[in-house]
Amino acid sequence: MDQVRQRAARDQKRLDSGAVTSPKDLENLQHEIASLAKRQGDLEDVVLEVMERREAAQERVAELTSRVEAIQAKVDDAVARRNAASSEIDAEAAAVTKERELTVADIPADLLKLYDRIRAKEGGVGAARLYQRRCEGCRLELNITELNDVRAAARDAVVRCENCGRILVRTPDSGL
Repeated sequence: MDQVRQRAARDQKRLDSGAVTSPKDLENLQHEIASLAKRQGDLEDVVLEVMERREAAQERVAELTSRVEAIQAKVDDAVARRNAASSEIDAEAAAVTKERELTVADIPADLLKLYDRIRAKEGGVGAARLYQRRCEGCRLELNITELNDVRAAARDAVVRCENCGRILVRTPDSGL
């Protein structure tokens, strides 16, 4: 664009200086000056359009940057909450493990071995409460024969569910 301005200024100087004497050269020079003025206008329009597009792009960049920052803040918050929850779970697991160690210290080794074997086989549950004649492990009601066997068993005897094999824990709510 500067080249067009310089050339137009130079041609205008030539025209103003009177150095061009021929009418044809004078006409050509005037035509060239008019052509350069039109070209300069066209270039200025292009520059304005580019500047507008650049401004719109910068606004879009600012908007997207703001959105990215907001999303990153949410991600950071979620990560912090996840880490806090993970720490709580780890602390709870450690407390439960310690509590289990204290509890199993009083349980006979053969009963603990049976419990652990059933627990491994039954998806983490080795014993279930007998509640109103129903095993809470498999949720099935014991039939009358099974109930009579449980009633007849000694208080310290290990009784198992016929359906799922879990150790039945008898309580006053067992329905015996």
